[in-house]
Amino acid sequence: MLIPLNNYHQNTKHSYNSIRTNPNRVDWNNPPNKFKFYSKDYKRVHLNSSNQNYNFLYLISGISAKKTYPTGEYYLRINPSAGALYPNEVYFQVRNVDGFEDGIYHLEVGTSSVVLLKKIKKNEGIEELLELSYSVDGFIFFISSIYFRSSWKYKNRAFRYCLLDAGHLIGTMESSSYLFDKKFEILYDFSKEKLNDFFSFDEKEFFTSIVIVGDKKEPKKDSFSLNLPALDGASYIEENISFFEKNHLVEMAYKQSLKIVDKKAQEKSAIFNFQKQRFQDTIFKRRSIREFTKQSISKLEFESIMNVVNQAIKSDCDDEVDIFYTINRVEGFILGLYKNGELLKTGDFSSKAGYLCLEQDLGKSSAVTFFLTTKSQNYQEAYQKAGIIGHRLYLASNYLNIGCSGIGAYYDDDVCEFIGENTMVLYALAIGN
Repeated sequence: MLIPLNNYHQNTKHSYNSIRTNPNRVDWNNPPNKFKFYSKDYKRVHLNSSNQNYNFLYLISGISAKKTYPTGEYYLRINPSAGALYPNEVYFQVRNVDGFEDGIYHLEVGTSSVVLLKKIKKNEGIEELLELSYSVDGFIFFISSIYFRSSWKYKNRAFRYCLLDAGHLIGTMESSSYLFDKKFEILYDFSKEKLNDFFSFDEKEFFTSIVIVGDKKEPKKDSFSLNLPALDGASYIEENISFFEKNHLVEMAYKQSLKIVDKKAQEKSAIFNFQKQRFQDTIFKRRSIREFTKQSISKLEFESIMNVVNQAIKSDCDDEVDIFYTINRVEGFILGLYKNGELLKTGDFSSKAGYLCLEQDLGKSSAVTFFLTTKSQNYQEAYQKAGIIGHRLYLASNYLNIGCSGIGAYYDDDVCEFIGENTMVLYALAIGN
């Protein structure tokens, strides 16, 4: 019998027929809001370069470029996002960190600032609500999803993109933590519903993960109230009416994926060896490539990239995500389909990979095309892990001046038939020159 989340995944699959009979049509003149703003009455701290901790935060989700089109201006961020819709928000608690009053903050990307939502006393902390046995000196980040930003374009499939993009945000936190020599750890097992209530969220916004960047201390802290206004961070105005389209399937998928089963922690941390100034430049300049030139990459380059991708991800719920890939143009490697580094079958599958990626040339012209899959019952956790792996792939490739592009759309069942496994396909990516 299928578990509920398999039902959601089944109901949001792409096929050759589905994308032709049910195409997405959106009004690009009325996109949802991509920035959430609290009242101007709240104190703000601008993330200028005068403080390393400000730089640390900016390299998580700061604006990295602006593009101007006939329909308006678009701002690109450090973190990638499907359709550049950025459905995720970041909040955090900070304690005993230079440049900040102890308190609860919102990362306000639109103004390159953080908003102090509430000061906390020395004996107060959110740790009690999270049921942690310790307090944290440093940052506790909370990642949320405002799903309408994504469902406006991607409809029922939006929950997938919210989770993938949350994983990419965790990836930016991991990379910025490495750059600034900070500890890094992910928490998935906490009461998301309690945290949603604490921040006064309605059904339009919900939390999916926590990242701890700091030192664990004793003793625990006392609970407190936040008392925030409920804000809509996505709806657009059409004829003076705030428009929000509820998606029952997305909301149900979130509720059905709250419970974690058979949790296994990963205690090891990643070991990276990037030259830090060059790595910082890579973080800031990261982009999704739009086309490949069908040139090969070297064996050493590919192995260096995979060494980064395969590093441990420290978390309290480390579900298995399998990495399938077709080697299309890598010097010294046999052409074929691989799973977690093992050759499954030989052959030139570049055209097949392109077809599986909704017939996009990116999947065909790449040096390597990846498909990340899972059989885990922990849907939110596995999907976010796929996003983290995808973000590592971006940064490791771009660090070597190799292009990368995430591909969130593919023919689900056809991928499963090709790789020879009945599994859930989470993400496709391609790298190359």
